[in-house]
Amino acid sequence: MIRAAAPADVPTILALVAALAEYEREPQAARATEEQLHAALFAEHPAVFALIAEDDAGTPVGFALYFLNFSTWNGTHGIYLEDLFVRPEARGGGHGSALLRELARIAVEHGYSRVEWSVLKWNEPSIGFYKALGAVPLDEWTMMRLTGEALQAFGSGAGG
Repeated sequence: MIRAAAPADVPTILALVAALAEYEREPQAARATEEQLHAALFAEHPAVFALIAEDDAGTPVGFALYFLNFSTWNGTHGIYLEDLFVRPEARGGGHGSALLRELARIAVEHGYSRVEWSVLKWNEPSIGFYKALGAVPLDEWTMMRLTGEALQAFGSGAGG
């Protein structure tokens, strides 16, 4: 079953984020707090949304966290999937594809033009899974990121 996250799910989502960070070999990078996550997901006008995947017993086994983006070329919103994670013991049960299908359904229902996400180049199992669903890699694009000291320096007028 896939459902929208509720405020009571915040500790579970945070635990799943930590498990995702461990899987992606960066456990120290997951520093979000319950308060931050709750504020982002459940503000009066949230800009971030989450879905929860549950097993047959109603136990949360995965999540998808996403937000809207916008295509100036298409003139429509899209969905950017920030995180998708299913606990290792629940993989193969259809939860990942169900989460992505729900995101696709939301996109179609609202007239959004795309659902997109990033995947680590070494994560071949996920890349194969995504391709099997019909997703295509955008090999001609390189993701750029400004963060940490470089962000601070540039944002304060000292850099670049």
